[in-house]
Amino acid sequence: MTTAAEQRTIQTEFQSRMDENELLNCMRCGFCLPSCPTYIESGYQESHSPRGRIALMKAVVDGLIEPDEDVERSLELCLGCRACEPVCPSGVKYGHLLEEARDIIHQNKKFSAPVQALRNVVFKGLFPHQDRMVTVTSLLGLYQRTGLQTAVRKVGFMNLFPENLRTMERVLPQVPSKREMKNRPTFLQAEGMMKTATVAFFSGCLMDTMFMETNNATMKLLQKAGCDITIPKTQACCGALHGHSGEKDGAKELARRNIAAFEECEADYIITNAGGCGAFLIEYDHLLKGDPEWADRAKAFVAKIKDITQILFELDFHKNFPLKLTNPQILTYQDSCHLRNVMKTFMAPRMLMGAIEGAEFREMEGADRCCGSAGIYNITESEMSMQILDHKMEKAKETAAHTIVTANPGCLLQMKLGIEREGLSDKVRAVHIVDLLLEAIE
Repeated sequence: MTTAAEQRTIQTEFQSRMDENELLNCMRCGFCLPSCPTYIESGYQESHSPRGRIALMKAVVDGLIEPDEDVERSLELCLGCRACEPVCPSGVKYGHLLEEARDIIHQNKKFSAPVQALRNVVFKGLFPHQDRMVTVTSLLGLYQRTGLQTAVRKVGFMNLFPENLRTMERVLPQVPSKREMKNRPTFLQAEGMMKTATVAFFSGCLMDTMFMETNNATMKLLQKAGCDITIPKTQACCGALHGHSGEKDGAKELARRNIAAFEECEADYIITNAGGCGAFLIEYDHLLKGDPEWADRAKAFVAKIKDITQILFELDFHKNFPLKLTNPQILTYQDSCHLRNVMKTFMAPRMLMGAIEGAEFREMEGADRCCGSAGIYNITESEMSMQILDHKMEKAKETAAHTIVTANPGCLLQMKLGIEREGLSDKVRAVHIVDLLLEAIE
């Protein structure tokens, strides 16, 4: 609970930091309402819509209301999927407003000692340090490989955790060994006779540990497409978790580290394979717009960002290589919200999947609607997340798909979670699109 003194500080910060022109751009037309999952799932509560949240921010700026628990709750319940932005006739940058508001609140309120300690560990002690990410993730790998996981399940220890966490534990990927995670390449040469591009690969933090095999598949596809690949060793976490959780200064520091790391590469493009990471990277220019030393460098960095599906499509990967699945199957696709709404990439993955022989692609109704993952939202807001996921799975089942394809690790785990919750794990699988493409080419 925020104190009266904290609320006064937060209100002052709102008045000095919130972009009032952006707040005024909202015409209250309501075009955003049908696209907002929390508005729909909350029973059409205005305070849980983009329009309603902007109205709350504006009221705090104008001094009409205090930034109390109700305002904070409304902002926290937002998924940050940004589905409201493509449908907004005024082009309101809602995501930027949300991140600024959350940062103001979180930097000016006092958390309980346990919560503050946890935030310090996550945002300062863990994610900015890839060597620590490797160490922590390797412990999960040991848990999976040593038989401890089997023992923990057998004695019923997992029953102490909420249902969604119990299910999540069952669908986590098999984590590689610490040695494998530390022995990562820094350069890979193009395969074949003709070189098509020189790219730098953003390997990420969780992607290069827990989802390392997907990173390996990504680099293999780029090599086959004729790309020389540089993987900067000094790159860091993208900062998305910080930026979305009210730790903007931490996000800025990670942005500077990444820009400096990739400036050393003479690459045509910077390639990402996680929609959430890519969307945050591609907005480094906004994040650092007030920094005279880094603003122009951020713009140059942003101009090179491309998702793996987009670069493969542009290089005619689906035309130059025969793609075929030995076991005929029906595919459907769950859009990564940030890949679609921020990076504007949605046709490329569909075109690539449509070129696979032995696969029938069926569009899922509402594929562009959030699955409820949203970073760690499915942990912090599990009830709302599971409501959204249950509706998503209804639409997925209508396609009769054998394979649900995604382009973001959070979406991948969420769809695996949905498959498990529906009791479909023996009939349906969820895969990252690069793993599917490598499966179809090998």
